[in-house]
Parts: sequence; structure tokens; C-alpha cells
Amino acid sequence: MRAPGWDERALQNALEVASPQAAGIRDLWWVFFWMAVAVWALVAVFTVLALARRRRRPQYSEGPVVDAGPEPALVRVTAAAGIATALTLLGLLVASSSTGSALARAPAADAVKIRVTGQRWWWLVEYPGAPASQTVTTANEVHVPVGRDVSIELDSRDVIHSLWVPELQGKRDLIPGHPSELHFVATRPGTYRGQCAEFCGLQHAHMGLLVIAEPAERFEAWLSAQRAPAPVITPDASSELQRGQQLFLRGSCPLCHGVRGTPASGLVAPDLTHVASRAMLAAATLPNTPEHLGDWLRDPQRIKLGTLMPPQPLSAQDEKDLMAYLMSLK
Repeated sequence: MRAPGWDERALQNALEVASPQAAGIRDLWWVFFWMAVAVWALVAVFTVLALARRRRRPQYSEGPVVDAGPEPALVRVTAAAGIATALTLLGLLVASSSTGSALARAPAADAVKIRVTGQRWWWLVEYPGAPASQTVTTANEVHVPVGRDVSIELDSRDVIHSLWVPELQGKRDLIPGHPSELHFVATRPGTYRGQCAEFCGLQHAHMGLLVIAEPAERFEAWLSAQRAPAPVITPDASSELQRGQQLFLRGSCPLCHGVRGTPASGLVAPDLTHVASRAMLAAATLPNTPEHLGDWLRDPQRIKLGTLMPPQPLSAQDEKDLMAYLMSLK
């Protein structure tokens, strides 16, 4: 039975690759897999042969045992097995080193630059801009253009995390104070789930993100839309939207969350400037729908126990107005 909020985007498959980097890791995995199968099969065959040979061996009569020395055939088989083992390990080492070298190649100079910072338990995503006012800040959702190098700078603000998007790249640790880099080229459009792959606390399993690969034109349109401030709530907007914005700005939300174009400038929680445009909520835990947003606002601890967001004691009307405002932030 599928859990509430289950989504097809929760699926991950390291063998259904969508980048040359992931293809290299997949091919190396198959090399190791088939080599392990071959070794297992050989060991099984020789074990059966040894048992059969022992059964056919004649019984020795009583008397003194004469040591005739090792059998020439046994010596040859042992030597051949040692050489085969050494060659197998050497081959695997060469394959592994070759894949590692390919993955370590620097991205192109015009690669899309992204910063991803792991936190408790969500991902801060930034697209640096020049000037700084053009920097795009979002959360738990990475958009990339198909067919272009992407370079992601990784860091952590608290404990060790590890980012893994199986269809696009291998795992890379995020160690506080020690930035690292991950790069790939998405070869086909699609939505790929990423996951924290290093146990980081109570909600480690619910620290996901989505990587959305799309054609260059759609990526540029998304990036341009994300640079814009939040939609302005004008005096002629519905009373629901006006009241929802006031509830947001006068409550505790701005202490943690930011909304560009408003006085809300919190930095310790996800930026909500365009929250309604995201596919998922709570670090890819819930689909971004009004129903799930309402559940999250009422009691975040029921969904992600230990998350830093406290429950919001709102009346039914206040919750409706606040949700209307948040869902307008596209």
C-alpha cells in the first residue's frame, strides 16, 4: 500500500541513467556485478568437481603413509587461480580508476553554477547572479538545462550530509566548512529525485529534493521568473489575499522565512518568494497541494517530527487566508 502523499517522483533508479556521469557509474557497477557472478560460478563449479573427485578416490589400505609431495596438477591449478585472481583485481582497479578519472573532469567554463547547502532537514538552493541582486534563492528544487554542464558547489551548515541523485551522479558528501563540487550533464528532460545519503538525524529519510531537467528555453524562463520579487498584493486584490499577507507578515513567519519584495527577510528556513511554483513541500516529503500545505501549517511535527517549524495555531478562516496568500506566491 502506498503511503499518503506518495508520488511517482519518489522513485529512484541508478540503472535508468540520464547523464554521462551516471552512465559511467552504471557501467562500472555492471562490470563488478558480472565479474562477481563469474567468480561465484567458477567457485561453485570447482567445489562440485572437488567433491565428485573425492568420492571417486579409492580407499587407502592400512600402512605407513608416504608423502609423495604435492600433486603437479594441484600446483598448476593453484598457480592459475592465483594469477587469475590477481588479473581480476587488476582489471577491476583499472576500471574503477578510469571511471573515477572521468567523473573528476572539470566542467565546461560556461557551466551553470549552483550552490546547494544541506541543513536540518532541507536543501538551500542558490543560483549566484551578477549583480548579487540577481541571485536566485529557492529550496529543495534544482532546475537545470538539458545538454549543458551543471556545476554544483556543496556545503553544510550543521552536520555531514550527502547528496545523491542516482540518475545523474554519484554520492557526494557535504562536510561543514569544506565545500565540495559535483557536476553532470543531463541528457534528457525529466524530474529526478535526490536524497541525503548520509544519516544526519531524525528526519534523514525525509531530506529529499527534486532535480528538474528541462530544455534550455524553459530553464531560462524559470530562472527569469525566480529572479522576480513576490507578486504584489494590491489594494484591489481580494480581501482573502490581503488578509493572508498581513497574517504572514505580522506573525512569526518572517522570523525564519523570507519573501523578496516584502519586509519578510528570514534566512534560517526556506525562502518562500515563489513557493507555490514548487512541486513538493517539506524537502520532497509532500506534493505541493493546498491540502498538504494546510496539513503542514497545522502541525509540521506530525509530518516531520523534530523539524524546526512549530505548529501554527490558526482559526479556520486565518488558515484559509494564509494558505491563499502562500499559494499566490508563484
